[in-house]
Amino acid sequence: MIAADPDAPEATDEQLAQARRFTDSHPALAVRMKSGMVQRPVGRPRDPGKKVSVSLRLDPDVLEKFRSGGPGWQTRINEALRKA
Repeated sequence: MIAADPDAPEATDEQLAQARRFTDSHPALAVRMKSGMVQRPVGRPRDPGKKVSVSLRLDPDVLEKFRSGGPGWQTRINEALRKA
């Protein structure tokens, strides 16, 4: 498949001889694990408080008001309900 993709040519022996590990070439970015692999976070960080999924009916104007504030509208609804 490499031959069919001009944007991803096969590495030459000379290029492979010059190759360095990511952890050696970018130590500030690398976090080593016991296996020597690079560890990076995957997905969203876990919320320390466990939340419960519910179905809730809201008036369209109320929902639009929260959504108009952009991302985080569900968190803002949660905060408003907590205050109430």
